[in-house]
Amino acid sequence: MFAVHFYENKTKILNQALRSIPSVDEDIKIKGRKGKVISVLQIEENVFHVYIEFEKIVDKSKTATKDLGKKKRR
Repeated sequence: MFAVHFYENKTKILNQALRSIPSVDEDIKIKGRKGKVISVLQIEENVFHVYIEFEKIVDKSKTATKDLGKKKRR
């Protein structure tokens, strides 16, 4: 078992005890967000830091503002 610490831009996202370590350029999903592994650093014998870049979040409120001109029928 390895202690894997996931980071995004120096921000700790998640700690997990895993049997296998994610590899570089592997697609990963953490807390419902899709991302890609950028780098993996071995700190100790069984402690690893995994750096992730998450996909950009599309703001859904911008699409809702486009529909303001339409009126609802009753």
